[in-house]
Amino acid sequence: MLVPSDTFADLDLSSSISDLGGKGVFSKEIQQVVQAGHADIAVHSAKDLQAVTPEDLTVAAYPERGDARDALVGSTIGGLADAAGATVASGSNRRRTLLLDQCPDVDFVDLRGNIATRLSKLEADTGPTALVMAAVALERLGLTPAVVDILDPELFTPQVGQGALAVEVSRGRQDVIDVVRLINHADTELAVSAERSFLAELGGDCSLPAGAHATVDRSSAVQSPATQSSPVISISGVLAADDYGNLQRATEVGSPQDEPGRELARNLRKRLEAATS
Repeated sequence: MLVPSDTFADLDLSSSISDLGGKGVFSKEIQQVVQAGHADIAVHSAKDLQAVTPEDLTVAAYPERGDARDALVGSTIGGLADAAGATVASGSNRRRTLLLDQCPDVDFVDLRGNIATRLSKLEADTGPTALVMAAVALERLGLTPAVVDILDPELFTPQVGQGALAVEVSRGRQDVIDVVRLINHADTELAVSAERSFLAELGGDCSLPAGAHATVDRSSAVQSPATQSSPVISISGVLAADDYGNLQRATEVGSPQDEPGRELARNLRKRLEAATS
């Protein structure tokens, strides 16, 4: 049985996500439904989760990840760079920073609502030139807008957890955890866990422009201290000042035991501090 649940962030479309509380505004109220025992599981977009899971809950499964990249709809990156007075709809500090890095003359507007609402704004005479959204949203809804530029994750680093789902369960419900674990995808779990540890190291629900994207390579497995073979995680990230300036990029590689996500966060924070001091 489905338990309908609209969060205040879904209902308040006039405020920006940062004004509503930033990371977690789409997940906290749904978590409370599980915590109260009104539902057995909660399914989230992993990018909407806080970096630290509440103590009485656990992410029991990450199903196989979809496309983690961002999509620019309504224009290409090259088109934006060449256009005078272009406006892009995005409330994300990360997306704004990365777009300004490639298209320094664009202006931004906030745009809230479901995918259909956002896309319809592009058709209005007073609407933005383009908008940025998760490519997986187009993938899952089977939408093919006339102009879509899928952005290279090497240049346009995705949000932590983007493209993945997270299934949360009460930590005390081992019976439910055992069932949900059947849909877990091991490599997605490793990658998203590394990304979330990056965010946690930055300060939990960091409002700075930041993003990270991890991949898992089992063909280059390394020996852990316990002499067990461990997959190699490569995680790339970005971090900038809150005014979108001093963009820093870095990559870390290591086994899960090395916690490359946390190391990446520490590296980028040092670089940003040096650049702004």
